[in-house]
Amino acid sequence: MNKVKLRSLRPDVDAAVRGGDWSQRMDGEGPPGEANIKQALYWRQIYSEILAMEEQVLIRIRQLMLTRSDEGRREVELTDVPVVVAQAERFRQRLGYWEARVVELGGAPPLKA
Repeated sequence: MNKVKLRSLRPDVDAAVRGGDWSQRMDGEGPPGEANIKQALYWRQIYSEILAMEEQVLIRIRQLMLTRSDEGRREVELTDVPVVVAQAERFRQRLGYWEARVVELGGAPPLKA
């Protein structure tokens, strides 16, 4: 079976692999080292937004886990949580690439909360 057909048969596996692959760029995203300041600022903003959303998803999952059975919590801990954590780490890593590129091009680093 070719790779394209496998992708369409297992989108869940594809998403898990993509989520954990730090080198995986988003559609339209070029290599940070080739970006101008406008592009670098754009991708830094995009990854900041996505990372913030992933962190909120993880907080909400953990809140919901408090009201579930031990078995339910354990299953979510083994399945959902690792996927969201891997995705957040990917976005954190990609954000770091873009933050470094912005600074390299003379832009200001983002303010840390």
